[in-house]
Amino acid sequence: MIELPVGVPAELVPLSWLIGVWEGTGVLDYKIGDEHVQREFGQRVSFSHDGLPYLNYNSSSWVLDDEHSPLAAETGYWRLFRPQTPGDPGPGMLPGEGARPFTNAESVETLRNDAGGFDIEVALVHPDGVSEVYLGQVKGPRIDLSTDAVMRTAGSKDYAAATRLYGLVESHLLWAWDIAALGQQLRTHASARLAKVD
Repeated sequence: MIELPVGVPAELVPLSWLIGVWEGTGVLDYKIGDEHVQREFGQRVSFSHDGLPYLNYNSSSWVLDDEHSPLAAETGYWRLFRPQTPGDPGPGMLPGEGARPFTNAESVETLRNDAGGFDIEVALVHPDGVSEVYLGQVKGPRIDLSTDAVMRTAGSKDYAAATRLYGLVESHLLWAWDIAALGQQLRTHASARLAKVD
């Protein structure tokens, strides 16, 4: 069952089942040439909102060893994909002009795609110099994403593309992440099962 939080902007209702803090464990499983990297990890993921039509996203993970060594972190924003209007804030710190768009369920329904879901975009930043823009769809408690763009700093490692899948299954957030990195084609990378902790 999906619980809808109170006070969520109408435009976030299709993504609102993500809101909260999730924690659990997962498995990293990636082959690079003859080397096969496998390890278990812990992860904490947070989805929140500040009244604007996007979700704030933060993730941190650690190796499940005696030291709980930090493994990875990422931060970003999730929102329904649609053209920006004069009523939307931005670019930069510029305020919107006129009425805010998509403020009720009826107007948000006009954004539904032909497959019965909602197109979404996700922008993620990693501390190792990689930024990703994903496009995809949320349809009920399932999200499918594929990279539309990957940007890397000159010092970052090779990372070319990715897909992600998220789903709400028996009150748990399950996700899987495939990547094309270090000269490899798109392949299985990591997955986890997280439980809501607040």
